[in-house]
Amino acid sequence: MSAQFPAARPRRLRRTPAMRRLVTGVWLHPEQLILPVFVKEGIAEPQPVASMPGVVQHTRDSLRKAAHEAAAAGVGGIMIFGVPEEKDAFGSAADDPDGITQAALRDVVAEVGDALVVGADTCLDEVTDHGHCGVLTDSGEVDNDATLERYAAMAVAQARAGSQLVAPSGMMDGQVRAIRRALDAAGFANVPIMAYSVKYASGFYGPFRDAVETPKNFGDRKAYQQDPAGPVGEALREVRLDLDEGADIVMVKPALAYLDILRQVRDAVDVPVAAYQVSGEYAMIEAAAANGWIDRERAIMESLVAIRRAGADMILTYWATEVARRL
Repeated sequence: MSAQFPAARPRRLRRTPAMRRLVTGVWLHPEQLILPVFVKEGIAEPQPVASMPGVVQHTRDSLRKAAHEAAAAGVGGIMIFGVPEEKDAFGSAADDPDGITQAALRDVVAEVGDALVVGADTCLDEVTDHGHCGVLTDSGEVDNDATLERYAAMAVAQARAGSQLVAPSGMMDGQVRAIRRALDAAGFANVPIMAYSVKYASGFYGPFRDAVETPKNFGDRKAYQQDPAGPVGEALREVRLDLDEGADIVMVKPALAYLDILRQVRDAVDVPVAAYQVSGEYAMIEAAAANGWIDRERAIMESLVAIRRAGADMILTYWATEVARRL
């Protein structure tokens, strides 16, 4: 039998670029990419983020240009992180109608309309002087319920400014329910929630904290973000809770170090799943490429394909516009 029907040779399907395209199992499309952007109040020119080569803190004008370029490249969405000129313990800029995030939302929606989905991060770490994701108690712990009130007000302010998607990232218990109820009560029942359902207390966030100017002595977020070595099943429990509370999209963050978790989430739910290729992942590839240690373009594409293969329907990546142009 073996002589009559010789064994298949998988290499036959890898011999040429055309053959590889024909049988590929993972496709990456521009509309699957979301571009995270930083916009800072009170600056006259874009400011480079030293730990993220190629990424800047935008002015409102340069952000409009970046949004236009992303839309022209076919990018699926843009996620705005606003950095106010003045921060306080309460995060007053979070729901200020004239705050930088709301102003930037109005700018970008006016610039691109429905050419891509315009969303905003719904969290307090960018706008508080202590850098935590919520309101603090006198003892310095994050007050979960007081923070929910801030998130609800923030989400409504973002929706009023034109945000087509809100993305709570603080990992507070009940955050999706609080935001969903607030949006519905304010007449924004059609605004979806992308929940950072599975967000780990990761060492890969350092460059992001430079970009949003988190105080260096803010401590850590291990009391509310997930433990990288936490209990098996914790991620799926968090996802189920968010879905029960009204989440429309769930996210895993970071991406590459948690591809196993991403796969588990994808297999467990019937809603879109996002993954965030975070600042540390971006910075490591850029730094290694700058030193000539890796092929930059190949490493970028390989990392994104891995995230897609693990089950992400959409990927937040700082390379979104660049990669979309290449696809």
